[in-house]
Amino acid sequence: MTRLLQFVRAMRRDWLCYALLTAIWLLASIRVLGDPTPRLPLLFNVTPSLPYLIAVVRYAEPAVSRGDYVIFSFRGEGVRHFPGLRNQPFFKRVAGVAGDRVHVLGRSVFVNGVYVGLAKPFAAVSHVALEPIGPTVIPAGFFYMQGTGDDSFDSRYRLCGLVPLRDVLAVVRPLF
Repeated sequence: MTRLLQFVRAMRRDWLCYALLTAIWLLASIRVLGDPTPRLPLLFNVTPSLPYLIAVVRYAEPAVSRGDYVIFSFRGEGVRHFPGLRNQPFFKRVAGVAGDRVHVLGRSVFVNGVYVGLAKPFAAVSHVALEPIGPTVIPAGFFYMQGTGDDSFDSRYRLCGLVPLRDVLAVVRPLF
């Protein structure tokens, strides 16, 4: 009985901490167990892919421009190697739009002559061989997506490739 009483006293004393942890757990549960693309108005980013932790999400017909942050559903060629990524929502920045030129020099990738990243030879966790995207001009209705982390799985890689507008789920406005 004493342990139960101590627990109840701790809960009363630290209720705010427990409420916050419960809210985080519930949001994570919705994300993991619920709809893979929940229509929550806020995005909580817990990956090093982008530097923002919380962002406002706009789901209505997104008008996408260079520099925008977006959520897109992954349907790239890499689904064969990473089946868990099928329709997985990704949070990335639009680094290239229709008409932009993608150029690859070795494993260094450039969009319109601006360095956007180095394509690593292997995936960080699974060690699957990764080839850089081929040189191309981005066609209408497609985007070059870029994460800010070195290990981001983005358009630098052929397995991710360019992302069609139909796969863009929302435009995101980072708060912090």
